Parts: sequence; structure tokens; C-alpha cells
Amino acid sequence: MSANKSKTIRADSRNSRAKLRIPLREIAHARSGDKGNSANVAVFARSPAAYAWLREYLTAAAVETYFKPLGVGAVTRYEVPNLEALNFLLPDILAGGGSRSLRIDSQGKTLGMALLEMPVDAAKVCRSDKL
Repeated sequence: MSANKSKTIRADSRNSRAKLRIPLREIAHARSGDKGNSANVAVFARSPAAYAWLREYLTAAAVETYFKPLGVGAVTRYEVPNLEALNFLLPDILAGGGSRSLRIDSQGKTLGMALLEMPVDAAKVCRSDKL
């Protein structure tokens, strides 16, 4: 990482040996949108090394757990290797969809940014400039 980039690092106080956590945005970009009552979130790796990490650790189960408070159904993950990306389908997350939902983000446009705030274990993320 270049010196001018800021990093958010948190210590997990529940562990005597503090775990360093960084937001997913340090190694990826995202884009999201709606399809009726469901949304999709595409996560694009910043590098081939980051894509390898995403494929191993950013599972459908992890994304489902992260979005569970919003009422998401069973999340499906699709790999898009030619773009070094993962695409997640999040069923039932939009509380009825764009024309029925009373949520502020009824079309799921902010879900990608929300996912990029997911804390990940920095020890599992390679600390090289290649990420």
C-alpha cells in the first residue's frame, strides 16, 4: 500500500492477542442494484492476489450472515474469473422492492458500499502491494 492511503484497522478486544481488522474496501470495489425484491452485489478484486483471497474467504454464507439483519434469504455466489469478480444474489433483501418498499434504499444501490465496510481479518489478507 502506498503511504498516502489511509487504513481502518480495529483491534478485537475479545481476544488477548488483538486481531487486526480492515474493511473489505481495502482490497475490492463493488457495485449493486435491484431486480424486484432481490438485489445483486458484484465485488471486484483490486488485483489477482485479492481475487484469490476473495474466492477463498468471501463466501455466500459470510455475505448472508453480514446482511441477515436486513432479512436476506439464501445468498448465491457466482464467480466471474475473467473480471476477477464475484457476484452475489441477495433474495428478499429489499422488503418488497423499489415500488413497494418503505426503506430509504429500496433499490439496493447502497448494498455494495455496505458490503465494502465488512471487516475482514488482516492476518488472512496478504500485506503486499500486489493486493
